[in-house]
Amino acid sequence: MIIVAIEIPEFIIPFIPWIRGLVGLSLVGAIFLGAMGAVWIERKLSADIQLRHGPSRVGKFGLLQLVADAIKLFTKEDMRPSNADRLLFDNAPIFMMSSVFLMLVAIPVGAVFINGVEYPLAVTEMDVSILYIEAMSAITIFGIFMIAYGSNNKYSLLGAFRNFARMVGYEVPLGITVVSVAVMTGSLNIVEIARAQGLVWNIFLQPIGFIVFFIALMADMGRLPFDQNESEEELIAGWITEYTGMRFGLGFFAEYIHMILGSFLVALLFLGGWNVPAFVANNAILGLIAPTGFLLLKTVLVLMTIIGMRWAVPRFRIDQVVDMSWKKLLPLSLLNLVWAVGLGLYLGA
Repeated sequence: MIIVAIEIPEFIIPFIPWIRGLVGLSLVGAIFLGAMGAVWIERKLSADIQLRHGPSRVGKFGLLQLVADAIKLFTKEDMRPSNADRLLFDNAPIFMMSSVFLMLVAIPVGAVFINGVEYPLAVTEMDVSILYIEAMSAITIFGIFMIAYGSNNKYSLLGAFRNFARMVGYEVPLGITVVSVAVMTGSLNIVEIARAQGLVWNIFLQPIGFIVFFIALMADMGRLPFDQNESEEELIAGWITEYTGMRFGLGFFAEYIHMILGSFLVALLFLGGWNVPAFVANNAILGLIAPTGFLLLKTVLVLMTIIGMRWAVPRFRIDQVVDMSWKKLLPLSLLNLVWAVGLGLYLGA
């Protein structure tokens, strides 16, 4: 392989952070398109698992099914219950989408290497970005409560209470696992955590932490088998029962984007992020493409695993969900924290 060095003109160097930010914003826009792709992947993958055709009649391989769904949602009658709280009912889906935007600004979606220098593709880089991301993710719980309470529907309210019980129970082990990774790495900056995995991925250093994080993340996103807040057999559609049209679409679109961002977090925290061998990073062409492509590949694999879990595991009862968080995942997360502290002291010695 030929390694080519690129000489950057002096007048461009001060603008590199701005260029990085613009590229990051462009890739953030791509994530929204990726959410649409995630819907299609879920339909096709679930159809393959269940020996069905899935979307196939609207465009090649059913690719235009998403366009048909968008037309249906935009043209469907926007209904509001007569006794609903109009302020909460109308603005709750927008509030949920705001959580997505606030998370997006701190998650790096790749990196480029120019002259061997790494430039993460993130809108902004914070010293405590991993804590910021987790805090912004938790805003979703308020959006779901606004939807449920504003709907003035008992099924919606029961779904919101189930969501509270689940999220409170799983946010604790999730946060402890994130702290464990930060303690071992010595940084709360998600970019530094990704960089630190150049030689060994965290999944090999903290296998228990990875299992706890993945299960807690599935519960936090409300994916099967942890979708008790919208279980159609018991609660019709749970928290979003009263929503129609594009308000319904915004609520579920926010969930799919959270699923993509969660897949990015798994890849960044435990699967090595965008790290590539030195000879790739120093190559003029591969250094611009390979790191981001490598991270996106890992993210897609995690995403497909999350989607596949929906059809592999039956939905748990709410008491089983609560027991798993407090009686199993919490002790395991504390054990992993002790292991991470010892490992961090050993590696730092």
